[in-house]
Amino acid sequence: MEASASGEPKVPRVLFFPFLPRLRAQARACTVRPHGCAGVSGPILRGPVLRITQARWFRWMAMRTRLGRAVASRFVAGEHLDDAVAAARTVAQAGIGAILDHLGENVAAPEQAVAAANAYVRALDRIRDEGDLDCMVSVKLSQLGLAFSSELCQSHLERVLAAATHAATMVMVDMEGAAYVDRTLAIFRELRERHDRVGVCLQSYLRRTPNDVESLPGASIVRLVKGAYLEAPEVALPGRRHVDAAFARCFVRLLDLGHTVHLATHDPRLLEGARRHVERTGLPWSRVEFQMLYGVRRDLQARLARGGYPVRVYIPYGTEWYPYLTRRLAERPANMWFFLSNLMRRGR
Repeated sequence: MEASASGEPKVPRVLFFPFLPRLRAQARACTVRPHGCAGVSGPILRGPVLRITQARWFRWMAMRTRLGRAVASRFVAGEHLDDAVAAARTVAQAGIGAILDHLGENVAAPEQAVAAANAYVRALDRIRDEGDLDCMVSVKLSQLGLAFSSELCQSHLERVLAAATHAATMVMVDMEGAAYVDRTLAIFRELRERHDRVGVCLQSYLRRTPNDVESLPGASIVRLVKGAYLEAPEVALPGRRHVDAAFARCFVRLLDLGHTVHLATHDPRLLEGARRHVERTGLPWSRVEFQMLYGVRRDLQARLARGGYPVRVYIPYGTEWYPYLTRRLAERPANMWFFLSNLMRRGR
């Protein structure tokens, strides 16, 4: 597949796959009738792409074929902790930190929440044992049993935070769909009173996020993302321009309020705007960090690190990697073209 000057895959103007006529029809429907695509908010292709990834044939191709799993490895380090640590060691050679995410969400039984907490503790113990590895962990509260009870989830998170204290590193609480936001923030606020090594993620595409910014505990550590879940129009902003503007406003306001911001985006315009704002205002770079996803815009990661800016890569691993992959494919059409075209090329 043809690559851009940055080394990232280009989206070809014409590329045939069996599902493409349906994809185009869905995109046209979203253009003409913005409420005709099951309330999809965000970039026009997000809804159609997510629908494709939910199809049984696509899931089988990605998860059950050797070629599919090989291409998915672009975005997921592997299924085991050793894979994630090896990936963290690789990016560290370029002066880039890591944040590990043991994939999984919405556990079906309390016992699975125990297993997830154990996996996070093992990851933190491994980070401690590695000694010189600049590495955090990211946790999803639904994986720790939030759907069963906030008390159960919080007890698991307390155990994870104790391991983080011993490892002298951070635990970042990921943000999930809109239905989880209130409970996630409530747990974060309570634990932040007792633990310094915990931060939280906010999504700029949610209409509620500016109010959430104002209600954070003082000197919080916030991972700011655009958001990748399907939400109704009354919950999420309608398009990229609005989401980007909200992202920039949230970034500035978080800094004004004294928080530390992990700026998680691959958008060069937003990154450059953030860099200029920090340097113009004289803020220390200890208050801002650039974060990107494993396998996405590796050229940009390296360029920022070479420039002396703090950069961290989000490294996912584990057996439950398919939901994560679908969100990455939906975020950027180039990711979907990369996935499918590589399947075709490797299958020849």
